[in-house]
Amino acid sequence: MGALSGKTALVTGGGRGIGRAISERLARDGARVGVHYGHDETAAKETVAAIEAAGGRAFAIQAELGVPGDAEALWAAFDAQAEGLDVLVNNAGINKAVDGTLKGIGEVTAEDFDRLFAVNTKAPFFIVQRGLTRLRDGGRIINVSTGLTRGAAKPELIAYAMTKGAIDVFTSTLAKDLGPRGITVNAVAPGAVDTDMNARWLRGEVNAEARQRVSGISPLGRVADGTDIGDVVAFLASGDSRWVTGQWIDATGGALL
Repeated sequence: MGALSGKTALVTGGGRGIGRAISERLARDGARVGVHYGHDETAAKETVAAIEAAGGRAFAIQAELGVPGDAEALWAAFDAQAEGLDVLVNNAGINKAVDGTLKGIGEVTAEDFDRLFAVNTKAPFFIVQRGLTRLRDGGRIINVSTGLTRGAAKPELIAYAMTKGAIDVFTSTLAKDLGPRGITVNAVAPGAVDTDMNARWLRGEVNAEARQRVSGISPLGRVADGTDIGDVVAFLASGDSRWVTGQWIDATGGALL
C-alpha cells in the first residue's frame, strides 16, 4: 500500500509542469488526485490519462482562478466527483504581466498587479477558506512558494515575489490556526525548474548559456525538474511529515547557500 492509499488530493494547476509532477507522484503514492486546470483541458486530461495508465486514480476539474467566484466554482467541480479531501496543494500561479511579459516596478500596471495577486494570493486564500469544511482532520495543506521570497528578487519579478511573500505569511499563520485539527500547513519554495513556463529561456541550444548559469547556482550542479519538487510535496503530504508544520521548505537545490 502507498503512503496515501485511501486519501483524496487536489492539486491546483495540476496538469502541467510542477503541478503535473505533483499530481503523478501523489497518485503513485496511492491518492485519488483531482487535477485542476484553468484553461488547458488537454494537458489536464493527458495527466489524468498518464496517472490511470500507471495504475492510479485521478479526475480533472476546471475553474479559472483570479476571477470572482473562482473558489466556489472550483469546489463545486470538486464536489461533483469526490467527497471530502485529505491533501490540498495550492500550486497554480502566474509570474507574468497581463500582456505575457515580465516587468519591473517602472512598468507594472495596476491591472498587472491585481491579476498577479488575484491568481497567486487571493485564490489560494479563498480556496482554503471554502475548503476547510471538506478537509478532514489530520489533513495536509501544501502551498507552492518560491525561493525569491528570501533575499531580493530579480527586479522583473518583484510583484510575483510579493505575491509569494504573502503566501509564506499565510502558511505560517494557517498552521497555527489549524493545528488543533491535526492539519499541517507548509510551503515548498522551488528555484528555477525546467518546465514549459521556463522553456523559452532555459531550453534549447540557443539557451545553453542560461542553463549552464542556472546549473551553476546550485551546489548540486544541475537544473531541477518537476519531479524534484513533486517528491518534496509527497513527503509533506504523507504521514511521515506529521511533526512538520508552518515551515518554508527550501527546494532550490541549495541555490540560496
